[in-house]
Amino acid sequence: MKFDKIIEKIKDILSLEVGERKVLNKDVAKALGITPEHLSMLKKRNKIPYKELAFFCAKRKISINWILFDQQINTITAETEKFSKIRYFKNINASAGGGAVNFDENYEILYIDKKIIDKNLDAINVIGDSMEPTIKDGSIIFIDRNDKNVQNGGIFVIATTAGVFVKRVNLKSDGKIELISDNQIYPNEIIEEAKIIGKVVKIMN
Repeated sequence: MKFDKIIEKIKDILSLEVGERKVLNKDVAKALGITPEHLSMLKKRNKIPYKELAFFCAKRKISINWILFDQQINTITAETEKFSKIRYFKNINASAGGGAVNFDENYEILYIDKKIIDKNLDAINVIGDSMEPTIKDGSIIFIDRNDKNVQNGGIFVIATTAGVFVKRVNLKSDGKIELISDNQIYPNEIIEEAKIIGKVVKIMN
């Protein structure tokens, strides 16, 4: 896929957002979070900004597979050794109460170049500002569900009776779990029981 063709697809998407006004390359650059000069350089070198493109698609709930390959998922399965498979749960939010969470259904498969993400992960949305500035409201976080070891700390997605949260986790000597918000206006909370969903290994703010 040539980058100039991807740019045209992005313009088609943006045209639905801006109305009748013509979409220019500077609009594409702004939507990707890069400068027009950087966009021009990438276009000349046919170098695709995968990270920025993945965030653009995720923010608009668009399949990155369509943008990159102009194909449906089942037509690129033979090429999946080149890509990490991300299960994107666009209807699951962390950091706010949401009750139980089901990580076995209602997800979209995204294939992302292994140069960007080198393992199969789950991805969910974050709402709220309790983890700012590390994780911003509206960010997408990538979770390694095989890593549930909280002994060394880190940022984890946790399911509690109050909902699903993304917090820094500190395991206390008595076995209780301390949930820590990076935003200091929120107090720390100690809970006795929680289900560790997995460790946050990548953030798209």
